[in-house]
Amino acid sequence: MIANNKTMGMDIKALLSTLWIFVLFNMIFRDLHEFGRPGFLEEIMTGTVNGVQITEGLMLIGGIMAEIPISMVLLSRVLKYRLNRWANIIASAITILIVIQNGPADLDDMFFATIEIVSLSFIVWCAWKWRKPTSGTQLKNLESIQ
Repeated sequence: MIANNKTMGMDIKALLSTLWIFVLFNMIFRDLHEFGRPGFLEEIMTGTVNGVQITEGLMLIGGIMAEIPISMVLLSRVLKYRLNRWANIIASAITILIVIQNGPADLDDMFFATIEIVSLSFIVWCAWKWRKPTSGTQLKNLESIQ
């Protein structure tokens, strides 16, 4: 299915980057969706959410964890083949662990977490199946563009 650096007519780098954008939108909306939960704003104002004290260190860790999918949007486009494959596989695995570790608290969290895990698993699968194009394939692709 993935052959000659293409999947369903889409360049694999573009596909991976688009999948990371899809994952990010789901993560962001999942977080924003929490604001609709009764009592959530009051928890934030106290500085303790779900029994966890919000500290500068915790916010830094959260920022670092969020930066993984954010940076993969760009890195999926610019990294060379070998490093790109492994970066996508490793970043997806780490992000899956983060999603699982955060754990769904209610049905909408479970819904978004499921979509995120399935999407991240698809990123792993695409990166794993991605084969380095041969120079003949690259030449053929360049000729078809012209």
